[in-house]
Amino acid sequence: MEDTYKIEIVSPEKVIFSDKNVQEVILPSYEGEMGILKDHISIVSFLRPGIVKILKSSEDVSSFFLQDGIIEFYNNNLTILSSKIINIKNLNKEKIEQLITETEKILKDEKLNDDNRYLANHKINTLRSLNLN
Repeated sequence: MEDTYKIEIVSPEKVIFSDKNVQEVILPSYEGEMGILKDHISIVSFLRPGIVKILKSSEDVSSFFLQDGIIEFYNNNLTILSSKIINIKNLNKEKIEQLITETEKILKDEKLNDDNRYLANHKINTLRSLNLN
């Protein structure tokens, strides 16, 4: 698999995901969705709330809900650092509703600055867009 590279997703508690045979990763950057393929130019970027899609092949896709984070891609190694990232497989409707409710409480704070208000609203929109059975 010569068109693959390594990825690690790390939270403060543990390594969430690690794989050496990833073809593409789609990330929610502030500028919009960003795709990373093998031999991408080196980059460091902040991430907004959204979905991280990891494609090992067209049939093998892993998805994660990301609350925030930073990425570094260098020498065909992608590292995602996040304070909160959840595998979509571990989410259910109750957990999504809990996350939305917690975020709506944050939005009620009148002292919340515009940047944090944008991020909270984007987080809610992303969570509501998830179609879980």
